[in-house]
Amino acid sequence: MAEIIVRKSGGLKGTVFTSGSKNAVLPLLAATLLTEQKCEIDSVPNLKDVKVMCELLESFGANVTEKLDENVILVEANTLKTSVAPIGPVRSMRASIVSMGPVLARTGTARIPLPGGCAIGDRPIDLHIKGFIALGADVDMIEDESGNGYVEARAEKLVGAEMYLDTPSVGATENIMMAASLAEGTTIIENPAQEPEIVDLANYLNKMGAKIKGAGTDMIKIEGVPELHGATHSVIPDRIEAGTYMLAAAITKGNILVENMLSNHVVPIIAKLRECGVVITEEDDGLRVSAENANLKSADLKTLPYPGFPTDIQPQFMAFLSIVSGSSTILETVFENRFMHINELNKMNAGIIEDGRRAIVKGGVQLKGAEVRATDLRAGAALILAGLVAEGETVISDIYHIDRGYDDIIGKLKRLGADIERID
Repeated sequence: MAEIIVRKSGGLKGTVFTSGSKNAVLPLLAATLLTEQKCEIDSVPNLKDVKVMCELLESFGANVTEKLDENVILVEANTLKTSVAPIGPVRSMRASIVSMGPVLARTGTARIPLPGGCAIGDRPIDLHIKGFIALGADVDMIEDESGNGYVEARAEKLVGAEMYLDTPSVGATENIMMAASLAEGTTIIENPAQEPEIVDLANYLNKMGAKIKGAGTDMIKIEGVPELHGATHSVIPDRIEAGTYMLAAAITKGNILVENMLSNHVVPIIAKLRECGVVITEEDDGLRVSAENANLKSADLKTLPYPGFPTDIQPQFMAFLSIVSGSSTILETVFENRFMHINELNKMNAGIIEDGRRAIVKGGVQLKGAEVRATDLRAGAALILAGLVAEGETVISDIYHIDRGYDDIIGKLKRLGADIERID
């Protein structure tokens, strides 16, 4: 089983390039199923989740050409041979559910196994289903002969509708937006997710001939069109990866220039790091994050849907707060089970108390190397950050989670001066 070994590394210095966004590229790839024509996605990160999504597209009948050495993927879904998704890819990656909207819109039916992914909390697909029903689909929960659960949707014709999302679900917003692009009439989504990844998907769909307005606001309007065509699109930079390297500079008291990032996508991360005493300046090529001479201190934070503080940075920030002076309180409002990394960080001598969705972090401790496991993707990143400042050696197992969402994290950190290696 593969492991990552991390040793105390001192202040990281240098320049790191942010890869394309994991959370943006997966729905972009799913959107290629909406057209018979060839699509090209550029700035694709080399991730396990991307490979899984490509397998899923091929299972539907798409011809996929991966050129990950060039960060390019070509997809041509001339004919969809099936509307049933295989269990393997869907169970290994929750984002597989966003293929349901395109397949339903294209073929009139879609059957998707109940999705898997990181076990960070209850993430029901009821809003996806609610959206499909509003568009005129019949949706059932069924089981096959082996007892595997599926969601099946059928519609002779999708028809535009007005709908309100009880919570601003990213996946549901993406699924509904894609399905509505080929629906007859106008669809209005109120209280949609407003993440940059939603805007990126809308921009790509519009390149394909869709008519979408309002992405990134509290109301999205989609005028359905008869068909979409192929298009070329570059994935936006990964704001969570960028935030992780910003925290790598902060926790090691280093000085890192994070290139290829959009600072307006990480405003809450910048604000909290500055509150903790980290110096952040905008340069022509990116953000410079320096804590070399900083008097680091604690800060409280609360995770919220975008544009609030991202839940995907909460574990990494918790690792950072464990070593700074003072006590901090973290309130997790997005996922109810996103504190599994607390036990792992406490194995490394962190002083963190969990109280429901609230965590109290006693800062100023000296972390110590230990054998820990990546309980999910972002927890794995947090443990790497903790290992960079811990005395001794930190051994991280279950690193397949990390492979799902960070493109060459070992190589990038090594080039910044980190003492880190992967043992396969």
